[in-house]
Amino acid sequence: MNIGELSRLTGLPVKTIRYYSDVGLVPEAERSPAGYRRYDHAALVRLEFVRTLRELGLDLATIRRVLERGADLGAVAAAHAEALGAQIRVLRLRRAALRAVASRDAGPADLDRLAKIAQAGADERRRILDEFFDSIFSGIAESASTDGTRSGEAFAGGMRSVTADLPDDPTDEQVDAWIELAELLRQPDFRDKLREMGRRSFAPGAPRVVPTDPAELKWFTDLVGAAQDRGRPDPATVADTVLARWASMAGRADGPSLRAEVIAALEGGVEPRAERYWQLMAVINGWPPVPATMHRWAWFLSALKEGAGR
Repeated sequence: MNIGELSRLTGLPVKTIRYYSDVGLVPEAERSPAGYRRYDHAALVRLEFVRTLRELGLDLATIRRVLERGADLGAVAAAHAEALGAQIRVLRLRRAALRAVASRDAGPADLDRLAKIAQAGADERRRILDEFFDSIFSGIAESASTDGTRSGEAFAGGMRSVTADLPDDPTDEQVDAWIELAELLRQPDFRDKLREMGRRSFAPGAPRVVPTDPAELKWFTDLVGAAQDRGRPDPATVADTVLARWASMAGRADGPSLRAEVIAALEGGVEPRAERYWQLMAVINGWPPVPATMHRWAWFLSALKEGAGR
């Protein structure tokens, strides 16, 4: 077949086929008496192979070594697949930065910052978190809890031990979560709120009327969830039930003083962004999802305030 027929069969331009012939990748079988190139079926198969390797991104020198058996195709394919994987990861991170910019009113400086955040390595992610923790935990003195098992210093150490461990090949959701987390950590009012929450929680003699036991918290969210979602029981009954239970657990009298303490604690502690922090950490680290409960606490706080004047 002539070069035009080969071009029609493969869809490659005549100019490309001629170049491959000139560099010896797809040599012609013979020349016609008039000097025109002629190709056989073996040339067609070889040309299809060369095209496939080129579409996969291999350079001509590597293709030549493969064709001449100077390189093992399997080894070449494995190395190239690894290189493509690295490129794909970079492109995924860049795409995540662009998505973040597209979702907000952002300018060129924001794009540069978000691109750097998206492509941050483990050390840089650790630095961002450490700087955040240094900011919110400064000034929180060590102070024992009512049961003597917890302190501000221990709590800070526990928080610092949790890192944003993106895998080598993160999903889009994990990259998006890391960008959102890094942006959340930059918010000055969020830092101020957490710093104040820490100061209140770990100040010497600070009351701890809201339990932290997981089983107790589940009882609370189940009760409030039923009332909030189905309207039973009514808010006042929920508030009274919860306060009576917590008073009994703390060995306290259930009355206006306890209600006021719980209201003060929740006003300083109901922060949806703190919950979002742990939800994002769960996505980044591949943990089980963290359920949303802040809307339950906000509802309960409103019920407490409504009943405070009764």
